[in-house]
Amino acid sequence: MRVAVVGATGMVGEVMLQILAERNFPVTELIPVASEKSVGKEIEFKGKKYTVVGLETAVSMKPDIALFSAGGETSLAWAPKFAEAGTTVIDNSSAWRMHPDKKLIVPEINASELTKDDKIIANPNCSTIQMVLTLAPLHKKYNIKRIIVSTYQSITGTGVKAVQQLENEYSGTKGEMAYKYQIHRNAIPQCDAFEDNGYTKEEMKLVRETQKILSDKTIAVTATAVRVPIVGGHSEAVNVEFSNDFDVNDVRRILHETPGIVVQDNTDTFTYPMPLYAQGKDDVFVGRIRRDESQPNTLNMWIVADNLRKGAATNTIQIAEYLVANGLV
Repeated sequence: MRVAVVGATGMVGEVMLQILAERNFPVTELIPVASEKSVGKEIEFKGKKYTVVGLETAVSMKPDIALFSAGGETSLAWAPKFAEAGTTVIDNSSAWRMHPDKKLIVPEINASELTKDDKIIANPNCSTIQMVLTLAPLHKKYNIKRIIVSTYQSITGTGVKAVQQLENEYSGTKGEMAYKYQIHRNAIPQCDAFEDNGYTKEEMKLVRETQKILSDKTIAVTATAVRVPIVGGHSEAVNVEFSNDFDVNDVRRILHETPGIVVQDNTDTFTYPMPLYAQGKDDVFVGRIRRDESQPNTLNMWIVADNLRKGAATNTIQIAEYLVANGLV
């Protein structure tokens, strides 16, 4: 299994390499790929050193799978070239997510849609993954009508530059800014650029991707995405209205039985999810599960996950694992 990691020197790329090793993915040859400025650098994987190559070289090496985390422009330009060479691309950017011919996959929900013909597969946005993984089993049972979500998103979602900005602000050092404002001791109600409707791209990803993954365009979704000065992962306050009534204990049981979800929900012991504890873990954590008493059939939840792992790298590799296990590559 020849595996290319495109964007191997970036923040998500580094986590991908770590998770490939942790999960013993069957890599017989690793092809680390990055931009021209990183070509020739060495990276270590499972005790061996590998030299970073450029995109053109990587395509010519015809990997079986290419895990992309190098931004939308790179994906649009290069994913088709890898696909033409027979490589199956799993792309972590937003480039292909809403393309009508490309599948948007959270393995626990819809991996069964994949076939050998899917040569470019889209990985959803980090904030979408943790929310839909939690909501999918509840949608099956109670039928979701409407979702209101507010996110509290880690600076790691912006990348190394944002982490450096926060560290500089902690220490009082002047440096390059990833955001328009300081992030230390602040909350910025903007993740990504604004669209014409006044919502940010991040907010609209939660709307469009949720409907696509759950295969239901009737689900109404409205979102507010906020950047907060934490490193451990993304948190979400989710209010969901169902067509049918529910029992809260039944909701807890369904979530407890769902692979990939850990329920942390005990107010007596102050047990609830926090990014501090989600960091470095692959599960999605859910708690503060309670009925919305202001209207019928409506539930409140608090959902937390490490955005670099399940929100990006782990989900990508789980897709690759499914392809291998089912002989699709």
